[in-house]
Parts: sequence; structure tokens; C-alpha cells
Amino acid sequence: MPRSSPGKLSRRNFNAWMAGAAAAAGAGHALLWPRLAGAAEPQLVSRLRIVIPANEGGGWDQTGRALGAALLASGAAGEVVYENIGGKGGTIGLAKYVEKYDADPDTLLMSGMVMVGAVALQKPAVTLAQVAPVARLTSDYEVVAVKADSPIKTPKDLIAQLRADAAKTVIAGGSAGGVDHMYAGMLARVAGSTAGLVYQPYPGGAQVVEALATGKAVAGISGFSEFSAGLSNGTLRAIGVSSKRPFLGIPSVREQGVDADLANWRGVLTGKKVPADRKAVLLEAVHRATTADIWQKTIKRNNWDAYWMAGKDFESFLDLDLAMAGPMIYLLKLKA
Repeated sequence: MPRSSPGKLSRRNFNAWMAGAAAAAGAGHALLWPRLAGAAEPQLVSRLRIVIPANEGGGWDQTGRALGAALLASGAAGEVVYENIGGKGGTIGLAKYVEKYDADPDTLLMSGMVMVGAVALQKPAVTLAQVAPVARLTSDYEVVAVKADSPIKTPKDLIAQLRADAAKTVIAGGSAGGVDHMYAGMLARVAGSTAGLVYQPYPGGAQVVEALATGKAVAGISGFSEFSAGLSNGTLRAIGVSSKRPFLGIPSVREQGVDADLANWRGVLTGKKVPADRKAVLLEAVHRATTADIWQKTIKRNNWDAYWMAGKDFESFLDLDLAMAGPMIYLLKLKA
């Protein structure tokens, strides 16, 4: 891993460091930027664009804007702009990102398990093979919620209703093929059949909450941060969470006798044609942002699990996730 010594930084030394940085990034190592003795950390990117492949207000949007705020607060970026491109589990945003920013050294793409599932389900022309991983940022769990006055009190109650009348047990969640849809399929499979699952996809958590509040859906699946307001004001009631253990005071679905657990993740990617040395700079900028106080406070406030992963580890993780998504979609018989 390239390191610097204090003192004067010459052009020759800097060029040598950059060559080493590119190699370190390719090997999956975190980078330490050279610093003059007593100097502040250097700005790494003057203007950075974050493409968020979802509408404003959802989990990807929250994460992308939180990352942008941390990039600014840490001094890693001088300016951050956001571009929301929603639709079809992030696959529309993915396609436009590849079209417009494949070689752009100053543009990141938010991604995560939702996009992995949507690509597996929809089989679009542009896939995740056409972008390059930078870092995984967070893990999140699926909360299963119902309207506050719903007769469904536990996950077993929901399973019983799915068995009794799946056609009238509408489950609302995010995009088709995404992690919410996968988890709905897992619950339906426990109930005995995924063939009758009625899943209603929505572009964001706010619409899922509305579907529950208006009776359009019997149950909803989303991240805690998207349900938090409804849970706090008494509109919704959580009946379980997809973690293996209790999370934020919510008992896990598994510990209540329903064998279904699943974790979501969110991270950032870059263009396939972005040079290795520039990817190293972007990685260092994102890493610095995640050590900033504002990022740590956002993680705590939104009840996300910080889950840093980069380099070869993240590449291997993403390859495995992509390999597993197709069989899971097939096994659960999910439909677009």
C-alpha cells in the first residue's frame, strides 16, 4: 500500500505515489494520500456527480445524498450534484449511466441489491457487467409492516392469510425484482406457494406507506428508514424484521417461527472506462467521506448498519450476489 513521508512532496514523488495508488486500488487496499507535514487533507474531486437510480425520498436517494454531504464535509469534494433517474429497480438509471457517464471520471452511480435483483428479473440490455465496483457502504434489513389496526399481529398471521387467500393478500414494496420483492417471495414460499403471490411494486417508500394506510395493501416491505415516520406516528405497526436477531426493538421474522431472513446493501459504482488511477481517487474520496462525523451521525439516525467493503472483496461479493440473484428469482417464481 502506498504511503507518504512528511516533508516536501515533489512532482516525481507524487507521480510515483499515483502509480502505486492505482496498483493498490486494483489489489483492494485502502489508500493513504500523501500529505505535507501539518497540511490539511487535500481536496480529491473538485466537482462530483452522484447518479441515483431512483426517485427522491427512497433508500438510494437518502444514501446518495448522505454520501454527498459527507464528501463535502470531509473536504474530499468541492461540489456535489445529484441526478435522480428512477424506474424499474434502478435498471433505467443504470442504462443511462452507462450511456452518458461510462468514461466520466467525476460521476458515481448508487447501486445495491435492489438493482442486482431487478437486472436478474428483467434481463435488460445493460447489466452490472458494464460498470465497475467502488465500495459497499451499508447493510439494511427489510421491515414487514401493516396498518396499525390490522388484525395481522405476527409474521405467522401473515403466512396464515397468504395460505387462506393469497389473491387478496396484496403485499406492497419497492421495484419488481428488488430486495422487497424477493423477501415477499420468500414469505410466500414459506406459506406454500409463490404462484399466487400478489406483489404491488412502488417507486418509493412513501407510496408503500400510502398503500398500507389506504388499505390497498395488506402488508408492506421496505427498509426501516422508509417506514420510520409511519411507525413513530402510529400509522403503521412493524410485525417483524428480516435480520437473524431483533433489530431496533423489532423481533426478527425468523425468531417468530418463520424461516426467512435477508439483508439489503447499498454501495457505489463507477464507469467501466474510468482509468485505474482515477478509480483510486474516487475510492479514497468515498472512504474519507465514510469516516466523517456527519456520515456516522446519518448512519445512526437512519439505523443503517455501516458495512465498508472495497477492492477485491467487494468485486467478489458483487460477483456472488449476481450469480445468486438469477436462481433466487427463478426459485421464488417472481414476475416482472
